[in-house]
Amino acid sequence: MLCRRILLSMALGPALAMAALAQDRAEARDMALVGYHDLQGRSAYQPLVHAQGGRWIAYIGLHGGHAVNPLSGAAEASGTAILDVTDPKQPKLLAHMPGSPGGGAQMVRVCNGSDLPRADKGKVYLLRTFGNSAHELWNVTDPAQPALVSRVAGSLQGTHKNWWECDSGIAYLVSGVPGWRTSRMTQIYDLGNPAKPQFIRNFGLPGQQPGASGPVPTELHGPISTGPKGKRVYFGYGTNSGGILQIVDRDKLLRGPKEPTPENLLYPQVGRLDLAPNVGAHTVFPILGMDIAEFARDREGRVRDFVVVTNEALTNECHEARQMMWMVDVSTESRPFSVANWTVPEASGNFCSRGGRFGTHSSNESFSPIYYKRIMFFAHFNAGVRAVDIRDPYQPKEVGYYVPAATDKTDKRCVKNEAGAERCNGVIQTNNVEVDDRGYIYIVDRAHTGMHILELTGAARAIAAFK
Repeated sequence: MLCRRILLSMALGPALAMAALAQDRAEARDMALVGYHDLQGRSAYQPLVHAQGGRWIAYIGLHGGHAVNPLSGAAEASGTAILDVTDPKQPKLLAHMPGSPGGGAQMVRVCNGSDLPRADKGKVYLLRTFGNSAHELWNVTDPAQPALVSRVAGSLQGTHKNWWECDSGIAYLVSGVPGWRTSRMTQIYDLGNPAKPQFIRNFGLPGQQPGASGPVPTELHGPISTGPKGKRVYFGYGTNSGGILQIVDRDKLLRGPKEPTPENLLYPQVGRLDLAPNVGAHTVFPILGMDIAEFARDREGRVRDFVVVTNEALTNECHEARQMMWMVDVSTESRPFSVANWTVPEASGNFCSRGGRFGTHSSNESFSPIYYKRIMFFAHFNAGVRAVDIRDPYQPKEVGYYVPAATDKTDKRCVKNEAGAERCNGVIQTNNVEVDDRGYIYIVDRAHTGMHILELTGAARAIAAFK
């Protein structure tokens, strides 16, 4: 086997040889594998881990596709995978909830009924997308026996990255409402009683509303709200182009004039940053009230507010501008500005030659105090997951990473050369990342490689606030 690898290296050259060999083994620094599940070989989008009933349950939103579910013995359209990860070394599949044929069920959010204002206090509820056509609420009190509660909206033309405030019940649903000029804007619902969803309003950027003319602004990717206490909602628009960060006053959004005129759509906006034309704003994560050690003796500006903006790479083998992470200072909300950025150096792993996408996709979205204001995690497609020290937001620094090994289920990613011939590689495509309140890190793979459960080790672990 070693001789074959040496010959391969001589034949293909150093860059291509490293690309070929990197797929059959994991690569890591100060991050270690704890557990693994293949997710039935399905393409995965979003992981979310929730403490309920004395257990830790992982809910995984899946891309479209079909696979046999051993629990039912039937071929099922990919939807939502539910796993018990109480013992992270041995994750156990409890259920698979079929999704929309071809459209999956990418997004998941979970709230306890005891936190919601008008729900059954003994139940646990799951909010998910159903392909691009609807949003659904499920009773997952027994995660092995999910039961549909209600359909929130139907006949849509798109869905994506929702947010649900468990303390208020307000949900910001990324939707494509017929008549609007974009397939992704915001529908706001009161889901305080999941059995009786109450519509509040539609919202988007001026120019997206029905009846508008001229160019259509970049479609929404997702919001994150700080809830009734924080009083802000942060919207990220764009994938790998036309990125926009929008900061919105939550009270004005919910209680202000609701007819979608340009004036009413601008009424709750308190700040906006238009990024460069060739980068997007897939995930916008607020890091608020940061004490800056370097400024400790300064009269002003010792405490700053930031939003971490993460772009999404879309093309294989670097056929686009680099998509990465940007630190945006929003201390003065009306004048946000970028103060730093971070990316994985391509030459550190010859990532453009490995195949598939290289660049960021998303960050963790948990506010767990173990990591908040200390470390953020970024899904970086064929560069795996990256841990970044953000304690000095002006100089973010990578402190650990994990690139899983490919498996026999890992799908191939292809490009065409100048002659039109296809070149394909079975390559890791770490798609999304999340953490739980125990400190475990969960990554899922777009290329059907499954879910990896990780933990920090060494110097990186010392940065986090473990008890």
